[in-house]
Amino acid sequence: MLMPTPLTCPCRSSTARAELTARRTRNSAWKPQLSTRGHSQVRKHAMPSLHEKFFGCIAACHIGSAMGAAVEGWPYSRIEETYGTLADFQSYEHYGNGWKREPGTTEDGVERQKLIITAIIEKQDRVTAEDVRRIWLRDIKPESIGMVSEPFEAELLAIARTNIPARDIGKYCDYSGLVTFSRSCHPVALINAGCIPDAVADILEVGQLYQVANGRGLKWASAVGIAIAAATTPGASVDTVLDAVLSHTDPSVAAEISRGLALADKCRDFRELRAAFDGIYSGAGIPYAQSYANEVVTKAFAVFKLVRGNPRDAVVAAVNFGRDTDCLAAVAGGISGALSGAADIPQHWIDQLDRATKLNPYTNSQRTLRETADGLYEAFRARLKRLEEYTAVMKNA
Repeated sequence: MLMPTPLTCPCRSSTARAELTARRTRNSAWKPQLSTRGHSQVRKHAMPSLHEKFFGCIAACHIGSAMGAAVEGWPYSRIEETYGTLADFQSYEHYGNGWKREPGTTEDGVERQKLIITAIIEKQDRVTAEDVRRIWLRDIKPESIGMVSEPFEAELLAIARTNIPARDIGKYCDYSGLVTFSRSCHPVALINAGCIPDAVADILEVGQLYQVANGRGLKWASAVGIAIAAATTPGASVDTVLDAVLSHTDPSVAAEISRGLALADKCRDFRELRAAFDGIYSGAGIPYAQSYANEVVTKAFAVFKLVRGNPRDAVVAAVNFGRDTDCLAAVAGGISGALSGAADIPQHWIDQLDRATKLNPYTNSQRTLRETADGLYEAFRARLKRLEEYTAVMKNA
């Protein structure tokens, strides 16, 4: 998610044209695994463990964020012209601050998510808005403002330093309908793996740091949380995940998602799907026009269905979709990874993202992807152990 800035066309010098040709050649090697219908097939791997689903969710979310950030806000025609199919990390700059980021560097949405992850790992349990606020105040680096966060987040942080209740902070955000929390809520769902009601309850709780409780933004975040919680259950499939979302989410949200899924059914690949959405979502001219939760999350579920839950293909499809590419890839990739694990995620993506994180002086956490997922999984196991102990004590009461 990024405040739109004027876009300039790539330079048409002979040097620039040669570089564009080289990029297209490099990226033309990417091939989705297509079925006869054109949809990505799920490669035949052993059923991923819950531990690996945690890793797949976090890895695909962060990788999608970093890869999509380089082309965030671009129309897909410009992505196509520049890269052919974008399928690897690029260096990029945000906020006009002069910091040219290492390829694989994540952005504001992952910074937001890392703070939640830290709170969960330290508490070894579900977290509240107050739990996360404490991590904000301790771990957000003063020098990170304007480097890895949106302008409105500096305002929320200033409010968080007062005595106002944490659940009231989101009332002071002007952008309640954005994808702000939908694209960052993954760890809230993972600590509630398999439990849809608790995942939704915690998203509505923690999400109030950013948005109002009865706003559209948190309704859409709940749909993402439902999907991840459902994806982590034993025997989950693309269809059971989508059924859970449509049956548990707000009716207006379910109706819009259903419309997007119907488009996916008619399309053979992501190029057809992104074009099919043109007549539905084309907002412009206002702040964050491309980043409203209903657009990004609906597209994410359509991508998830198109690629049959394959996280690699979800990331590549999403970063080539145009508009809010990083948020779309974070949601579509995260849901797909929660279902299918990380077996299809290229190791060089993981390695490069970890390298970029270690080089990032502004991030609130330099944990690797594996360290992050392991920490969340251990927190979940600790929570489960407490529930088992409680059940043992109370079942014969």
